[in-house]
Amino acid sequence: MTRSFVTALATYFALSAFCSTGLLAQDWAKQRLDKSPRHGEWVKVTHDNRDVNCFITYPEAKDKVPVVIVIHEIFGLTDWVRGVTDELAEAGYIAIAPDLLWGKAANGEGTEAIIKADGSQAIGRAIQSLPPDQITADLNAVYDYVSKLPSCNGKVVVCGFCWGGGQGFRYATNNKNLKAVYSFYGPPPTSQADVARINCPVYGFYGGMDSRIGAMIPAITDLMKKENKTYEPKTYDGAGHGFMRDGEDPTSKTPQHEANAKARDEAWQRWKDLLKGA
Repeated sequence: MTRSFVTALATYFALSAFCSTGLLAQDWAKQRLDKSPRHGEWVKVTHDNRDVNCFITYPEAKDKVPVVIVIHEIFGLTDWVRGVTDELAEAGYIAIAPDLLWGKAANGEGTEAIIKADGSQAIGRAIQSLPPDQITADLNAVYDYVSKLPSCNGKVVVCGFCWGGGQGFRYATNNKNLKAVYSFYGPPPTSQADVARINCPVYGFYGGMDSRIGAMIPAITDLMKKENKTYEPKTYDGAGHGFMRDGEDPTSKTPQHEANAKARDEAWQRWKDLLKGA
């Protein structure tokens, strides 16, 4: 994927109406995470003199299991994203979420420090400034780290949400060893040359009311078909952008919350079924 497309993608989400302090306040997600019986911890992955802070959660399992790399939304590594790692661990997988904004805060840290120092709107600006090559290098370092874990069975997949959904699809064009990508309402690649490098199945999850992203599905479907790649999109009627987060937010007052909650439940079930075959 070209640098110009990544910049345009970041700009779109940085300017979207979803960037608000309310969406970044996720006490409900933190409370659920704090009650989890599973083990989650912070780890630093290092490459090229750069550290990336990551949150990793382990399942209660005696056998080796696959790993899911979770790529965060435009909002950075929030409590909800950490909660996704916990829910994946509950389903039986190791899950790791890197803070791709690490190093962007004035003190050298990431998401939390950026919000604390400059407010939630600063997150969008920080996302927009991320170099595509750095994102790829960060994800490669995370991939190398988890693939060597004693509890990993050697299979690594990627998921992403919103901005992260687009980055997950992009990462499939850069890592031929991925077993699968699960892209939640993220923009797909637009170049046939990029698509030609994809070496794993890609599964899409989209909201029926998300016209911006929905309009991109026919083109990527055609590109994937031309390159004989597996791409299976599914659109959930009535759901909007960000339905996976909004659908489980008990404090949500969005007009589409009921449809988002239904879509979220259906998407989770589909996702878990797909993960079993990864």
